[in-house]
Amino acid sequence: MKTIIINGSPRKNWNTAMMLKEAQKGAEAAGAETEYIDLFDLSFTGCRSCLACKRKGAERCKCFWKDDLSPVLDRIFASDALIIGSPIYLGDVTSQVHGLIERLHFCALSYDDYSNYFTGKVNVGIILTMNAPKAFYDRAYSRKADEIARSFRALNGTVKTYACCDTLQVKEYSKYSMAGFDEGHKREMREKQFPLDLEEAFRMGAELSGVS
Repeated sequence: MKTIIINGSPRKNWNTAMMLKEAQKGAEAAGAETEYIDLFDLSFTGCRSCLACKRKGAERCKCFWKDDLSPVLDRIFASDALIIGSPIYLGDVTSQVHGLIERLHFCALSYDDYSNYFTGKVNVGIILTMNAPKAFYDRAYSRKADEIARSFRALNGTVKTYACCDTLQVKEYSKYSMAGFDEGHKREMREKQFPLDLEEAFRMGAELSGVS
């Protein structure tokens, strides 16, 4: 089993990354070989509509654009599981994650009949982290999360989503203009809820990497 972990956050050691590293531990505990990628380290764009992947005779499920993302897409299609994490910015995943979704989905999409060229199976875990409380996520963000999940169903595997809510934004609130947040509440959530979120991330990594 090969599991690819992709951090769609610009922060390499904070909430999203911590969740993903627990998922990586879970995948490895299930016996998977893992690869961890910080998406913000790569130089790439979203789909450029070059249509090289739609040319007759072209290799299918292959993005031919030459940048840092194309070989990553190849490795995703060849993997058994993908776990991708993103913070929520303005009600959505980061632009880098959107770029990856565009490129991954478009090169597997047939323009003959809108079927899916990909015949393999990659299980997908989506971890979303956010400052918003769980009730707000359920009311305002969960529909968007469902849309994101649907875009990964083209990989033909199990797709699971986990929302890590009400996160601690910074280590020292006194250094920032963040009066709209209750620091005491945020620290309480960090101490009581976040360890439970990490356990769920570990479980996700193990379950998705152990499903054939």
